[in-house]
Amino acid sequence: MRRSMPSTAILLGLLGLLGFVGCGLIALGEDPTKGGQGFNALIAYAAVMLSFVGAVHWGLALGAGAATRRVQRLRYTLGVLPALIGWVALLLPLFVPPWTSLVLLIAGFIAAMVVEARWAHLGYTPGRYTALHWLVTVVVVAVLGCVLAIRLLGAHISF
Repeated sequence: MRRSMPSTAILLGLLGLLGFVGCGLIALGEDPTKGGQGFNALIAYAAVMLSFVGAVHWGLALGAGAATRRVQRLRYTLGVLPALIGWVALLLPLFVPPWTSLVLLIAGFIAAMVVEARWAHLGYTPGRYTALHWLVTVVVVAVLGCVLAIRLLGAHISF
């Protein structure tokens, strides 16, 4: 499956990073109320976007007439797991410190990328999609990791 991706999809994929950067900056601000709201918004946005990463596999499975049943089952599974990880990340702050959600989300984004890199190697995902996903994952993990580290240190950023 070595198809190219439309430029619109690439542009929109990159624009999706704005939510991470915006919520991340708000989460690191000096105002504790806004910072908490930004932190919660960042967790929610990351959970939704991780779910979207999984949804790509559903789309590929539904459109793959030549794929084996095993490949389709794996794609459906990969379509659901990121959503479940995101859902758990949303629930974690009810039981444990909220920063644990960021750890889980970081792990989820990295795991999704590792799996998709393998799928790309096997020719199951378009090359440009994989390149875009690598770029987006690096930025997402960097933002989530920075917010996690800075908040754990108790630091803030002045705007």
